[in-house]
Amino acid sequence: MSSLRPRSGRSSRRTRDASDPGARTRILDAAEELFAGGGYEATPTSEIARLADVPKGLVFHYFPRKIDVLVALIDERTLVEESPEVEAVPGDAAGTLSRLARRLPLSASPAMRRILFREADTHGSVRDRLGRLNGEIIQRARFALELALPTPRGDAARLEVAAVTFAAVLLYQENLCQLTGHHIDPDAVAELIAHALG
Repeated sequence: MSSLRPRSGRSSRRTRDASDPGARTRILDAAEELFAGGGYEATPTSEIARLADVPKGLVFHYFPRKIDVLVALIDERTLVEESPEVEAVPGDAAGTLSRLARRLPLSASPAMRRILFREADTHGSVRDRLGRLNGEIIQRARFALELALPTPRGDAARLEVAAVTFAAVLLYQENLCQLTGHHIDPDAVAELIAHALG
């Protein structure tokens, strides 16, 4: 007995073309899921197209090479967004860093963070983006600490080490949690850093 599919001249996949406004987003969503799961190299473009429910040619319409999909993901889905002024309280480095951690809008899903760390060793564009993200977070943490510790005890070298340490926790915490199973509390790290600077 034959199946009871509607006779549209095509399979159950809906027709997708460049006029489909959601196609590019679905392609990036599919690529994010697949790259995070199996890695960039192990993901064929045909699998991205299948998961996005688009013809393979449409993937190439938006992204002429597979690497362009990865670059678009990194550029569009990993950024430190603009945020309001740092709420620094002089003499309260721990509270200042804790507030920064809560208010820092680091736009990168756990999947995107996995992609960043997995692909940074083999793709220069990913390594560069990870470096820029890290630099932005370090700059904000250092500025927050300078506001909280305006006295000579917060010398530049120590503040830099503290900012780098705190940025590492914010950026790498999900990766570390995935590797070790331990959640790293940014508030506890803020306390440790403040104690070390005190």
